[in-house]
Amino acid sequence: MPYMQGVTPVFYLSYPGAPWYTDNMKTLDAYVRAIFDAMNEGIVIIDLEGRIVYCNSAYSAFIGADPALITGCKLRELRPGARLPEVLVTGEPILHAPRREGNDDVYFVNMYPVYENRHIVGGVSVVTFIRDAFDASKELERVEKLSRQILHRVNKTNTVHYSFDSIVAESPAAKECKEIARKAATTDATVMLLSESGTGKELYAQAIHSASARRKEPFVAVNCANFNGTMMESELFGYVEGAFTGAKKGGRIGLFEAANGGTLFLDEVSEIEIPLQAKLLRALQEGRIRPVGGVEEKEIDVRVISASNADMEERITQGSFRTDLFYRLSTFQIRIPPLRKRRLCIPALTRDILDELSGKLHTGIKITDEAMRALMGYDWPGNIRELRNVLELSAYFAEDGTVTRRSLPDQIIRNSANAVSERLSDRVKRFEKEEILRLLKVNGNTLEGKKKTAKELGISLSSLYNKIGDGI
Repeated sequence: MPYMQGVTPVFYLSYPGAPWYTDNMKTLDAYVRAIFDAMNEGIVIIDLEGRIVYCNSAYSAFIGADPALITGCKLRELRPGARLPEVLVTGEPILHAPRREGNDDVYFVNMYPVYENRHIVGGVSVVTFIRDAFDASKELERVEKLSRQILHRVNKTNTVHYSFDSIVAESPAAKECKEIARKAATTDATVMLLSESGTGKELYAQAIHSASARRKEPFVAVNCANFNGTMMESELFGYVEGAFTGAKKGGRIGLFEAANGGTLFLDEVSEIEIPLQAKLLRALQEGRIRPVGGVEEKEIDVRVISASNADMEERITQGSFRTDLFYRLSTFQIRIPPLRKRRLCIPALTRDILDELSGKLHTGIKITDEAMRALMGYDWPGNIRELRNVLELSAYFAEDGTVTRRSLPDQIIRNSANAVSERLSDRVKRFEKEEILRLLKVNGNTLEGKKKTAKELGISLSSLYNKIGDGI
């Protein structure tokens, strides 16, 4: 299993003239460069072609070359025996590789693959000299810990892509949701994002992180549905060497430790199994974690944002989710409205998506008013994810770069036609019922809750019963 699997590290390896180089991309920020140049350990980073994209002062002094002259050169042309390119093929780190330079300089190297969106984009090598070391095993442990910290620093650079400016909010419901999220961002409290699939929960999570006091620290995301209980526990808390069969030599840090000082985003948190929920609750309450198979606890300082598209109240009733954990995770409870509840957002979302597609397809893509009305009339069960999918497909079929009604999939035309044919009175009745049910969910479905709801709406209790029907 690659180091830090489950995290979405973003680290752009580039140099002027590289095929992927753009003006707004940086090899490393100035702060990280200063850290690396201050180190005694040599650091060299290569891209997928094995070309050097960065080396620090210690490494350039070690090989006796000017960094400016070797940047862009293939590592194996400079050092034929270099093993760093091997990690590009295997995807596995090479640890404690002993090397000798001449007769006196003994050193060893830790080599790691660097990932972006779960794909290898390069490799990083940490060269450590063993001079005056009285205890080689302790030195190995110290350097491995340092190497992990370096790799973590590299992988966490620029991991957040979204801010509140990225969130489209044109409807009252969307504006209210965005405003609550902004308030949550000013605190250090836990946040639970509740919504249907495809509404942009991670977008909200990243926006909250980027507007918080932790914005300069890591944002680490994990989808809890991707792991079973045992795997999820080691993913979150890490493990020590020998904790279980197949455990990596030297152990592995977990996502809580990787996100220390920053934000940990637990997507689909409802899928965490009950036994692990108790350990997660304790970590949140105590601010301490214990790796799998370990005895010592570690202090952590992490802000947790969680998300779920499940009915959490139903999960609690069924006994598959702990009530105490739910309340611990949801100091702020934010319900992101589905797209059908915020249709006023559709035009702005459509423009943003088409602008993005225009850049990818290298042509301007427009949409007719008739096609936009069809999009407005559809219910979007897949929410923004479905809208993006539909627009991307339609863009490929667009004639002269214009998305028309004919360009749209049949189900959009068919369902939007049904929506248009709905009578105005029926729309009013449906809206009234939805609003009443929303308030009843807040006030309760008891007699007292119904009386309170009727009073807030300025209608009689009998009118309320007529509007929601006998079955409610």
